[in-house]
Amino acid sequence: MRARITKDTGLCMSLAGNPSNIGTRFHNYLYEELGLDYIYKAFTTTDLAAAIGGIRALGIRGCGISMPYKEACMQYVDDIDASAQAIQSVNTIVNTDAILRAYNTDYIAVRRLLGERGISATDTFAVRGSGGMAKAVVAALRDSGFRSGTVIARNAQTGRALAEQYGYGWQPRLQDGHPELLINATPVGMAGGPVPDEVSFPAPAVEAAGAVVDVVAAPPLTPLVRLALSLHKRVITGAEIIKLQALEQFVLYTGVRPTDEQAERASQFSRP
Repeated sequence: MRARITKDTGLCMSLAGNPSNIGTRFHNYLYEELGLDYIYKAFTTTDLAAAIGGIRALGIRGCGISMPYKEACMQYVDDIDASAQAIQSVNTIVNTDAILRAYNTDYIAVRRLLGERGISATDTFAVRGSGGMAKAVVAALRDSGFRSGTVIARNAQTGRALAEQYGYGWQPRLQDGHPELLINATPVGMAGGPVPDEVSFPAPAVEAAGAVVDVVAAPPLTPLVRLALSLHKRVITGAEIIKLQALEQFVLYTGVRPTDEQAERASQFSRP
């Protein structure tokens, strides 16, 4: 059991449109295991400017940023790390003496997992989404050497802009052709979201693909992931992505890097 909370206990938090317990359980598990005097709490907000101002004013050490705040929060921070600057999207804010610095650890996690799973950069791909997480994914693909791909987004303005920024194509919906890599970077399939039971790509496209990635972490087995696994595809889940990005957040907040075994135990504990 953790030590008693005092006035010196460090506070970290998250902001999400639809908060979950995943980050809360991950960070608090490691604080207790490593004997660190921190607590972590998830929040949502209807006043983003005030929420970010509260991080500064109250001395909150760090904040994880999730949809739909990843881009909108940038105007309220003092400094933007290269990891977030390159894609104009934030998932982590660190408060050091009332100076707020923004990072993006989603990018790091996605790029690492693509490499670890041996997904070939010669594969064609389709990424569904054009928001902050989609930007991290598309940037990771570009920087991993993927040359042929399409951004799938109903919003023509944001979808085309994202595709053009990284040198890929854009379509409002997946049309002809069967990409070898499918990536869902939208809330489709998210528990508590608007369409929790929907598969984010048509079944024939999943059948034709060699690998599938879903950024949705709750539930770990989204409709897309369940379908891909039933078809024996290589799969990267949102649970895996969130573990790696949360680990990098933890290091930024505390200056302590857990072992791989500790991070895996925290990840297992955090899953719904």
